[in-house]
Amino acid sequence: MSVPLCKYQKHEKIITWTLALVAIATTSNLYAQTKMVGGAAMYPTKNIVENAVNSKDHTTLVAAVKAAGLVETLSSAGPFTVFAPTNKAFGKLPKGTVETLVKPENKATLTKILTYHVVAGKMSSADLLAKVKAGKTELTTVQGGKLWIKADGSKLYLVDEKGENHGLLLLM
Repeated sequence: MSVPLCKYQKHEKIITWTLALVAIATTSNLYAQTKMVGGAAMYPTKNIVENAVNSKDHTTLVAAVKAAGLVETLSSAGPFTVFAPTNKAFGKLPKGTVETLVKPENKATLTKILTYHVVAGKMSSADLLAKVKAGKTELTTVQGGKLWIKADGSKLYLVDEKGENHGLLLLM
């Protein structure tokens, strides 16, 4: 059974309600600091997947990335910035949504949803805040969609193509 993307577009808001910005390149950055996310260290010398598998807050995301066949892509040189939904965010979806999306027949839909949360390039909170101050807040996702970064003081928020605020970005 194929699940149309439009069925899950309304859930993108829920999926991204609680976000952690994961901006990790696979190239070593000697000056970058190790950050803690989900009780696990996120090392600047590791790629997104290598770090995410250690985060207890991102186990659902890791399972979804595996089901979508995106491990190799997100382990590549990139760099990528992933607006990574936490387990809590996935938990706000209607019961059975995640289980349906990770089925092999829904791989294309899952891939579209996940790649909507990825942008090319490594962006830190300082980079995103500088973009906001310069009036250049639009980001193009790997999926081809658009996201905007909004600021309230030093707090950054993610806004989707429908103008819906997806919550505070927790930056690492």
